[in-house]
Amino acid sequence: MSRELVDASVNQQLAEPSRIQRNVIEAVNTPLADIVCETQRIIACAESQGIILRLFGGMAIRSHSPSATHRNLERRYADIDFMGLKKQAGSIKKLFPKLGYVPREIFNAMAADKRLIFNDIEHERRVDIFLDIFNMSHRFDFRKRLSTDKPTIPLADLLATKLQVVQITEKEYKDIIALILDHKIGDTDAPETINGTRLALLSSDWGIYKTFNVNIKNILTALSNYQLKPKDQEIVQERLEDLQSRIENTPKSLRWKLRAKIGEKKQWYELVEQDKEIINSQFSKNTKSDHS
Repeated sequence: MSRELVDASVNQQLAEPSRIQRNVIEAVNTPLADIVCETQRIIACAESQGIILRLFGGMAIRSHSPSATHRNLERRYADIDFMGLKKQAGSIKKLFPKLGYVPREIFNAMAADKRLIFNDIEHERRVDIFLDIFNMSHRFDFRKRLSTDKPTIPLADLLATKLQVVQITEKEYKDIIALILDHKIGDTDAPETINGTRLALLSSDWGIYKTFNVNIKNILTALSNYQLKPKDQEIVQERLEDLQSRIENTPKSLRWKLRAKIGEKKQWYELVEQDKEIINSQFSKNTKSDHS
């Protein structure tokens, strides 16, 4: 079986487990070693209890993008990331201990139902859940977006969570390139389409515009380092330039223009809390966490 068919099968399983699969994975009360199977188990168990969890991060991109397994784009996945609803925080807190996870009690209490972390001690992984608002380098309200697609957040929002990273790393570059290579840029949230109109709308905030623009330019500069096939590199370049053009040509508000005049004199992003401050102390000191 080809790699493309294997990955398509994985994505289909994540999206819609069979009744037999669902019964088996729901019967397991400890985290599975295989991160893909474990992601499937969490999604199925949450759905069976009416809990809305939408996958994002590297695992979500892997489920949509066969190119994420390309030898120069593949990477390690250390976390499973979800968006959920704050109004379901109580149900989420009850669910994960039943699945064999240890809650980060102090962190979860301090986060005040904005974000929840549950650790899989045995496999040294964590599940990170943002509630209503994704808040890292930039802030996105996804409450009305969680019904648009499943089992992941919509592709445009998935890309936004990667492009918003100010201190961007190699793993974000790989994820963005894989997602762009495998999906066309469109004007709607049609299946397997990146909604360029949505990304341009998010850029109506000058800070987000600034970070998106810097990262797109940097990826275009670094693209040749990933040794893609010439045609694939051309596709990624054309789609990134298309996205860049959409963001640039969207009409700008007076507020945006006033903020643009201030420019970099005023910080336009939030400093993200370091992983070492939120990883469970029970993990080995030698363990390196890698937020998805």
